[in-house]
Amino acid sequence: MSFSKIKRRDFLKIMGWSGVGATLAGCDMPTTVTLEEGKEKVVSYLMPEEYVIPGVGVWYASTCQQCPSGCGIHGRVREGRVLKLEGNPESSINKGRLCQMGQAGLQAHYNPDRLTKPKIRRGSSLVDATWEEAYGLIAEKTANISGSKFAWMTGSVSGHQSVLLQAHLESIGSGNHFVHESINNAIWSKVSKDMLGDSNPRLRLDKAQSVLSFGADFLGTWSSPLHFSTEYAKFRTSPRGTLIQVEPNMSLTGANADLWVASKPGTEGALALGIANQLVTKHGLSMAELPGSVQSMIRGYTLGETETATGIDPEQVAKIAATLKQRAPSLVLAGASAEGHEHGYQNVAAAMVLNIILGNVGKTIESNGEFAYASMAPVKGNNQSLVAFSQAAADKRFDVVFFSGTNPVYTAPKALGLKESLANIPFKVVLSHFNDETTAMADVVLPLASGPEDWGTHVAPYQAGRGEISIQQPLMEPLSKETQGFGDIILTLLKKRKESAYEGFADYYAYLRNAFSTIPDEHKNGASDEEFWANVLSKGLVDVGVNATSLKVKGVAFDLPKQLGNSSEMVLAPAARLSFWDGRHANLPWLQEAPDQISKVVWDSWAEVHPSTANKLGVKEGDTVKIASAQGDINVKVYVYKGVHPDVIAVPLGQGHDAGFSRYAKDRGVNSLSILDPKVDKMTGELALYSTNVKVSKAAKSDDVLVRFGGSETQVGRKLVSTVPADVYERTEGGDHVA
Repeated sequence: MSFSKIKRRDFLKIMGWSGVGATLAGCDMPTTVTLEEGKEKVVSYLMPEEYVIPGVGVWYASTCQQCPSGCGIHGRVREGRVLKLEGNPESSINKGRLCQMGQAGLQAHYNPDRLTKPKIRRGSSLVDATWEEAYGLIAEKTANISGSKFAWMTGSVSGHQSVLLQAHLESIGSGNHFVHESINNAIWSKVSKDMLGDSNPRLRLDKAQSVLSFGADFLGTWSSPLHFSTEYAKFRTSPRGTLIQVEPNMSLTGANADLWVASKPGTEGALALGIANQLVTKHGLSMAELPGSVQSMIRGYTLGETETATGIDPEQVAKIAATLKQRAPSLVLAGASAEGHEHGYQNVAAAMVLNIILGNVGKTIESNGEFAYASMAPVKGNNQSLVAFSQAAADKRFDVVFFSGTNPVYTAPKALGLKESLANIPFKVVLSHFNDETTAMADVVLPLASGPEDWGTHVAPYQAGRGEISIQQPLMEPLSKETQGFGDIILTLLKKRKESAYEGFADYYAYLRNAFSTIPDEHKNGASDEEFWANVLSKGLVDVGVNATSLKVKGVAFDLPKQLGNSSEMVLAPAARLSFWDGRHANLPWLQEAPDQISKVVWDSWAEVHPSTANKLGVKEGDTVKIASAQGDINVKVYVYKGVHPDVIAVPLGQGHDAGFSRYAKDRGVNSLSILDPKVDKMTGELALYSTNVKVSKAAKSDDVLVRFGGSETQVGRKLVSTVPADVYERTEGGDHVA
C-alpha cells in the first residue's frame, strides 16, 4: 500500500507520534513486514538453528501485563517454550525486580481455563463460533450506530493500543471511554493536580529521611509497588530513614514501618491537621502558603481536638510531628483508606498540606514532566468510571459496549445494580483471556492472546522522570491459533470502518513496525530503521523523554468535617493485597497457594479482627462471622490479629468469584466489594471503598478450616529476636562503621 494519499499530519496521528515535529523522509513506506516472516519450519534439533543450543534458554525482553504498573520483563525461552519470567534491568520502573504476580504471568499463559475460541450468544448460551462470524456480527450491530450509543470500558491503557482504541471510538463518533481500576490513586492524582499543578509528581523516597503514609501501601499495591520498593531500599540505607504508617489494617508497607498507627477510616485528614498544628505551634513552621480558611482549620486541631476526632493518643501525634521535623527532608503520602471515604479528597488534601508546611515540594516531591506523545500517554483507571458507567447502563444510554481488561460485574458493589443494568445494553462484546463474570454476560466473546504471545507498547502510569515506551513482544508462538492480540482485534475493527487509513497494515505487528520506522529521528541516535527496531526489541524499551514542567504550590481551600470516625459501628475494609490484586488473579493456583503477606492464609478468604473485638463477639481464629451491611452480607472465617483497628473488620479482595471463572477460584471465599454501600467521595465521585458500616456477629461454624502457614505470632516472653537501638545500628552497621 502507498501512504502518499494520506496527509502527513494524519499519518503521524495514525502512528501515534502526532503533536511533535517529527521528521519523516516520506510517507510512502513499505508495509510488507508481517508476522508471516516469523514463520518457522520445525525441524529436529539434530539440525538446530546456529543461535540455538539445545537445553540452553534464550532471554527476550517484554512487558508484564499482570497489573497496570508496566514493569519490564525478560522471558527465558527454551525449545520454543517460555519457562521463566524475571525483571528487566533496563526498565526504570522495576530495575530487574519482579513481584509474585509478575512471576505468575507464566501460569496465566499456560492456564488450562483460557478461552481459545470466539463465542456468540445463541439464546441463553454462548456457543463456539469462527472469527468471521464474530466480526460479521459486530459489523452488523455497529454499522449504523450513533456515537452517543456506543462505548468502550477498559482497564488502564496506553501506548499504541490506546492510539488505536481512540481511533476506533473516533471512527464511530463516540467519546465514551470508561476506564476502570478498583485499585487506584485517583484522588491523590486529583489533589496533586489541584495543589501542585501536576497529577503525577515524582516521589523521592530515596531523598527522604522520614516518610509518613496515610494508607498508601507503596510496597504492596499503591501506584508502582516495585519501583517504590527499590526506592525504599535506598531510603533504608544509612542514614536509615524512618517510616510511619497510619492505616485501619496492616498492609505490607505497615509491616515494614518503624511506627504503625491504627486509624479508623475517615480520620486520616484530622490526624494530618493535628500534626500540622503541632508543626506550626510547637516547631515554628510556616503555613503562609495555605488559604486563610485552611490555616484556621489547622489552628482548631489542638492535641485534644485531634484525639477527640481520631482516638489517637496526643503523645503519639506529637511524636509523629517531631519526627517529621527532626528527620528532614520528609515525605507524606495518602492512599487507599484515606482516599476511600466520602471525604477522601479532604483527607488527601490534608496530607498534602503537611508536605507544603514541611517544605517537601521541590525536595522529595518533584515534577515528573509530561510524556512527549499525548496520544500514547497512559489513561489511568478509577472507580468513578465504574459508578458513571453503572448509571449510564441503568439509564439505557448505550446500545453497544465493548469491554476489555476489566471485570466490572465482579468489582461493582451489588448496590450499583450493574449486573442487572447490563440487560439494558442490547449488544455487549468482551475481549478476554478467561470466562469471568463479565464475559459470561456477553453477546460476543473474543479470546485474547496471552501477554507472552502478544505484541504491544506500553507507557507506565508512574515513571521517575523518564519517558519510556516499553515493548511487549511475543515470547513464543500462541498456544491456540484461535486467539488474537488486542492490537490485532482493534486493527481489524478499524479496517472495517476506515479501510483507506489502515488497509496497508497486514496485522498489528506490521502497524508497530511502521510506527517505529516513523519515530522521530532524534530517538534513533543515528541507527537505521532495522538497527533501531532490533535495539528496541533487545533492550525492551525506548526513552523518548518528557517535556519539562515544574511544580507550583496552589492554595486550595477545603473543609474537613469533624467527628468523622466517631461512629460506634464497625467499618468494613476491603483491603488490597499483592497477590490477587482486584480479583483478576484468583484463577492462578500459584497465587492461591502463596501465603498472604500478613495473615499467611492460603486458598481462602478471611476477616481480620482485633483481639478485643473478637472477645466481644465471642469468636476465635477459624470461627465464622457474618458481616452484614445495608446491601447484603457475607460469611467468612476469622483471623484474630492485633494489626487492625478495633472498630474495623478487614476482608482482603480477590476471592468469591462465580463458578465459571476458573476451576482454581471456584467456591473460594467471599467478595468483600459486593456488600459495599454506594457512597462516593463528594469532590471526585470516586467510590468510597472504606465507608461502609457493618454489623458483625458470630455465625454457625463452617466445616472448613482456616488454612495458613506458620504458627504462633508471639515470642511468649522468650528473646528469640535481638534488637538494637537505631544509634547503635548506625555505629556498627551503618555508614559510620569503620572496619
